[in-house]
Amino acid sequence: MRTLIASLASAMLVLTLPAAAQESAGAKAQAVLTPGDSVRIEVWRKPEFSGDFVVAPDGTITHPLFRSVRVAGLPFATAEANLRTFLAQYEENPQFVMEPLIRVAVSGEVTRPLVFAARPETSIGEAVARAGGTTQFAARNRIRVIRLEPNGGQQQLVINLANASSTEGTLPVRSGDQIVVDRRKSFFRDILVPALGIIGSVASVGLLIDRVSRHN
Repeated sequence: MRTLIASLASAMLVLTLPAAAQESAGAKAQAVLTPGDSVRIEVWRKPEFSGDFVVAPDGTITHPLFRSVRVAGLPFATAEANLRTFLAQYEENPQFVMEPLIRVAVSGEVTRPLVFAARPETSIGEAVARAGGTTQFAARNRIRVIRLEPNGGQQQLVINLANASSTEGTLPVRSGDQIVVDRRKSFFRDILVPALGIIGSVASVGLLIDRVSRHN
């Protein structure tokens, strides 16, 4: 009976959680770390095990004590289980929190281009905002997201942040995402000025030919 009551209470708690909290938990569960990402580990009453650590090229955690704990290329729940197994060597029932921090790069027409570690629930729009937002020359309707695929290839998404009613900007980032904000095309700068330059060059050549002809 008590087990049934506890199960019902847990179900009601999940149903009453705010939508944002449920989305955050879902994003964390789906996160897959890659080398260069980071993990934030907090172990209760063990500061020597706690901190932010980079994922090494071999998929383990770059910390003298965590060198045998593999976390990259796995479902995050499996990575947590690996850490729990390791900590169980030092404590029977280790109490810890492990949080993934994935690597994201934002470049192009933003105020502060940067590479940073973000939580999995961070959206593409939030990542651009963290880079200081777009400049006045940005093509906000054509923001490219270059995304790594599991097979080693690349996928390119085009996101529209100019449309306030669009939900594209709420898509979560993924490990290794490169967000590129392109420069908005300008008729004056990109078409008229180059055309005038060509016309001026042609006119200069014509004058040169005319002068040579007169001297001859």
